[in-house]
Amino acid sequence: MPQGQLMLLSLVLLLLALPAAAEQQPVYTLEISNSKQQLLTRFPVHQGRWCMHWKHSVTGIAVQDCYRTDNQQMLLDHSWQPDFAAGLGHFEGRGTLSSHPQGGYLIEDIDEPVAENRFWLRVGAENVGHTLVSADKQLNLSKLAAGQRLQLQLVTDVQPDN
Repeated sequence: MPQGQLMLLSLVLLLLALPAAAEQQPVYTLEISNSKQQLLTRFPVHQGRWCMHWKHSVTGIAVQDCYRTDNQQMLLDHSWQPDFAAGLGHFEGRGTLSSHPQGGYLIEDIDEPVAENRFWLRVGAENVGHTLVSADKQLNLSKLAAGQRLQLQLVTDVQPDN
C-alpha cells in the first residue's frame, strides 16, 4: 500500500476511535475503611453526588452535608442545618446562607475541596444515624460501625458508556 494511503487509513482509524474515548463515563465509589485501612465496604455514588445525613449528637436535629465531584475532586457542596447547634453554622467566606424551604438554614456554594478525596469520620451511635445517600441508595454507617473511626475515600474509575 502506498505511503499516502497508509497515512490516510491511519488517520481514519484514529478519528473512528475518538468518539469511543469521548463516550467513557466516570464511575464514582466511596470506599469505606476502618482505622487499620481495611476495606469494609464500597458505596456507589450516582453522578459524583452524595450526602451524609445524620442527627446532631446533642440536640438531635437532622443535618445533611452534601458533596459533589468536579473534575475528579470531591467538594463539600452544601449543608442543610435546621439549627446552628454546637459545631454547626455559617461563617463569612464559606458559602451563601439562606433559609431552607423546609425550615432551618441552607449553606450553598461552599465548594470546599476535600483533601486527597478522603476524610475521617468518627461514626455516631445508631441514634445519630450517619447515613450515606446517593440517588436511591443508602448506607447507614452507624449500623455498620457505630463508635468507630472510618475513612471515606472517593475513587473514580472510567468505564465505557454502553
